[in-house]
Amino acid sequence: MTRPRYTSFAQSLPATVPFVGPETQERQRGAPFKARLGANESVFGPSPRAIEAMQRAAGDIWMYGDPENHDLRHALAEHHGVTPENIVVGEGIDGLLGYLVRLLIGPGDAVVTSDGAYPTFNYHVAGFGGELHKVPYRDDHEDPTALFAKAAEVDAKLVYLANPDNPMGSWRSGADIVAAMEALPAGCLLVLDEAYVECAPGGTAAPVAADDPRVIRMRTFSKVYGMAGARVGYAIGAPELIAAFNKVRNHFGMNRAAQAGALAALEDGDWLSEVQARITEARDRIGRIAQANGLIPLPSATNFVAIDCGRDGVFAKAVLDSLVEQGVFVRMPFAAPQNRCIRVSCGGEAEMAAFEAALPLALAQARAV
Repeated sequence: MTRPRYTSFAQSLPATVPFVGPETQERQRGAPFKARLGANESVFGPSPRAIEAMQRAAGDIWMYGDPENHDLRHALAEHHGVTPENIVVGEGIDGLLGYLVRLLIGPGDAVVTSDGAYPTFNYHVAGFGGELHKVPYRDDHEDPTALFAKAAEVDAKLVYLANPDNPMGSWRSGADIVAAMEALPAGCLLVLDEAYVECAPGGTAAPVAADDPRVIRMRTFSKVYGMAGARVGYAIGAPELIAAFNKVRNHFGMNRAAQAGALAALEDGDWLSEVQARITEARDRIGRIAQANGLIPLPSATNFVAIDCGRDGVFAKAVLDSLVEQGVFVRMPFAAPQNRCIRVSCGGEAEMAAFEAALPLALAQARAV
């Protein structure tokens, strides 16, 4: 019998999925969720103009999308006051992280991240043989000083920092991050994941020049823009680095409808403002629900709230399991001590009401264990 001849490295890797999707859980439980509050999607949906643009594009879906993403790149460049050469578009931030790691990381290369930070980045690093080094959170925040010190210690080629942070929702001022970058070692690239920056207070975005070769900033249409299923992300960086993506990216990875929808969404500032207001309202509602049940909502600059359950990860997992059993999909951080929390995405009235109704029973069941 013949079989594929996997590389020895591929054979050494476990077959893993960074996140178990809600659809998988629905199949396992044999019923749909009443409230989908675990994946930090925007239940408020995309701009109506984006929906219309994607519907119009559906008739042309027989054609490949523009491999240069010309119109979207130019619109993004104008939106950010940079040049199109500073912009690369890809299949969500996840896809762009994969391309970036492919460009820079080989077997044994050092990479630094926070223990408990976004696991898909780690997945890509492991897939190309990189060696991950982790530093702990400090007061439920990612710690730029510790990250950059570790990068210098291990001669890292990449260091990952999310601002605002997932899974805790915490954030630092962009000015503080830029100041900390003075300690970023030479030859190390900062991957600054700003997926949630449109949810955050003014001053959170890092005031760094697009041509600064020390950093690449990642943005997405999956969160506030409500287009997670379209898979549209982009990065802002120095032209030499951005051009290098053309060596490895899937040039036809972006479909026509997604490109058209993202372009229309970018132009609809009124819808963006409306969603931002709804997120603020939902964060406040989640906080009130948590406090009414004796829990502590952590301050958040994202479209979710991390709720401190007051005990350890075992207890938080019991709360989560009960919520899921009741039809409310949420997630939790996976590293201690952050795993004392559950993470609840912002939702509309129906989703918030379902969470509010389910939480008291979930806590009662967890306390009875």
